[in-house]
Order: sequence, then structure tokens, then C-alpha cells
Amino acid sequence: MSQLGDRLPAWSSKAAAFTLIAFAIVFPLFFNQASGWVDDMTIALAYVVMALGLNVVVGYAGLLDLGYVAFFAIGAYCTGWFASSFYSDKDLHFLTSKFGENAPLGIHMNWLIVVVIAVIFCGIAGMIIGLPTLRLRGDYIAIVTLAFGEIVRVFALNGDTVKVFGFVPFFGGEKLTNGNQGISPIDGIAFIPGSTPFNPLNLRPWYWTALGMVLIVLFVNIRLRESRLGRAWIALREDEVAAASMGIPLVKTKLMAYATGAAFGGISGAFLGSYYNTVSADQFAFSFSIFILAMIILGGLGSVWGVVIGSISLSLINYRLIPDVLNGVPGKVGLDFNLTDLNFGIFGFLLVIMMVLRPEGLLPEKRRKLELTEGIGAGDAIDVEVVQP
Repeated sequence: MSQLGDRLPAWSSKAAAFTLIAFAIVFPLFFNQASGWVDDMTIALAYVVMALGLNVVVGYAGLLDLGYVAFFAIGAYCTGWFASSFYSDKDLHFLTSKFGENAPLGIHMNWLIVVVIAVIFCGIAGMIIGLPTLRLRGDYIAIVTLAFGEIVRVFALNGDTVKVFGFVPFFGGEKLTNGNQGISPIDGIAFIPGSTPFNPLNLRPWYWTALGMVLIVLFVNIRLRESRLGRAWIALREDEVAAASMGIPLVKTKLMAYATGAAFGGISGAFLGSYYNTVSADQFAFSFSIFILAMIILGGLGSVWGVVIGSISLSLINYRLIPDVLNGVPGKVGLDFNLTDLNFGIFGFLLVIMMVLRPEGLLPEKRRKLELTEGIGAGDAIDVEVVQP
């Protein structure tokens, strides 16, 4: 029996994508400017960018990364370093938004410039994390990436005692982070120099900025998947030995995967740093990496649109369904706890159900769907009739 997707016309997927994007554009107009729904969806869209970045590493190249929170941290700290008064003994304003009568001291750069800086920093960090994994496979890659994420978290936690190298021009001798106290306030986003930054009481510009980031990253992801580099990543995921024998440069291909995924994480981190108006070491726990990884598994490894669906679904479950809708359910049946205390237990249960009922994800990639479909695969037995001479 043919599948429903096989019976739909070829243009149906493009029409569905266009309809979804059009609805996403007008979505905040159905709510007031400070609606909780707009807030939740803005955060969800920022998570989509992160998940698409991790999907390049895990879904395309097949390299397990358990330290992805490190790139969120680096991107967020870029806003703290280059778009706040954290270095209050400096006085650098470059294409900034409109301040009051007295411009504050510190380093204040246009948010678009901060994003470029975050991409560069995270790309370099991605290649650094990729170097030790070049000769590793499987669980050993997971251990190294997990260690990298924890190293960045510890640096963020104890960064108030860590000084930037004294020979670095302009920044020499300054402390790296502010530990648990955090860096706050962060400059709001303003694309045009001298314009008024986004108002935290009007979330629509924040939402549309996050949506614009998603559309750009979606376009880049799709183009990368169809490119020569994307095919090299997929070949690496399927069989590293065969890929090397076909002339694919393993070192370059792996490092490009880590750098690309890290850059997307840095973009999202720079946005969330400005959106939350604070950057603190408490935001960068190991559980966040698992949260983003769960989005990819739920949507479908390697599937661009599946990752979008998985990211939005888990974000809304975490920020809307559990705390606002289902949180008081245990109390109504006589149990003395809130459902928010079991967040990660619920996510784990959902992943187990997915692995049992639909291991390929909600919207799987065609190749992976074939791999996991019963009766299809290299290991299937083929009946051959032998004719005697």
C-alpha cells in the first residue's frame, strides 16, 4: 500500500511550507504585544535555530555532540562582552542604538556586529572541539564533547576570577565573566544605528527577528544538505571508512560540520542573551544540551522540517503545556508535587515512546525512514531461485 506522501503532488510540500511561513509571520498579530504566547514562541524559534545547528553535526554528519550548550554560552557572552556596560571602564560605542542623554560607559556595538563576532568565536570553538574527535567514534565522541561543554560551563561559573590575557589590546586584565551574578543589563536589538532598541513590553519585533533567523538558517541548512559538502557529511554518517576510500577528506569534513553547527548555536545564543537581558552561568547546564538533542530525535535526525516541528513541540511542552496547563493535575488527584518537578522525566518518557513507536521521528528524512522501515535495508534477506543446469 502506497504512503500518503507518495500520492501527493510534487508541489504540495512547497505549498505547505509557504502556508506555514505565512501563518508564522502573522501569528503575533492575534495576541497582544506582551502575550505569553508570543514570548513562548519567540524562545521556541530561537531553539529552532540551535536545533538546526546541532542537526548539522548529529543528523547530517553523524557526530554525537553532548556539549552543544557551550556554543549557546559563547554566543550569549558575546552580547555581554560587546553590548553592555560589563567593561565599565571602557568607552566604545559603534553603530549602537539610541541611548538616553548620557551614553553609558562600556562596549556597545550594534547587535548585527555582535552576531558576526559570535559566529566567529563559536566557529573557532567548534573546530577546537572537533580536533580531539578526529580519530574517535561513537561513545568516545560523546565523552569529549560532554567534557567541552562542562569546561565552558565551569569557565562561565568561575570567570569572575579569570582574567583576560594581559597582552590582549583593549581587554587586557579584565575578568572573563561575572559568574552566577551574571551580566546585566544587555543592550536591546536595534538594526539601524541611532534607532530605538526593541521594547521588552512589545515582543513582536523580537518574535519577527527570531523568525527571520529561522528562515535564514533554514535556507542555509537546505542548501548545505544538497551541496557537495552536505553529501560528504551524509557519506561520513553512513560509513566513515567507505567515505575516506572515496576521497572525502575526513578532517576537513568533520571540522566543517562542527564549525557550522557551532555558528548557528552562537547566533541563537546572541539573540537569547539580548532577549533575556542577562547572561548568567546558571543558564548553561548540561541538561540544556540534552534538551536540544531531544528536539532533533523527536523531529527526526537529519530532517530539516522535522527538527523545526520537534523544537517547537518540546519548547511549548516545556514552557506552556506543563507549567500552565498540566502543572496542577497531580494535586487534583491527591499527589503532593507539581508536574514541573518532573520535566526531564516527562521528556525521557516521550523519547522512549518515540523510540518504540516511531524511531525515525515525527517527520523523518527519506533516507533514514528507509533504513528504519521494516523489510527495507541492506540486511534484509533476498530470495533467489537457483536454476539447476
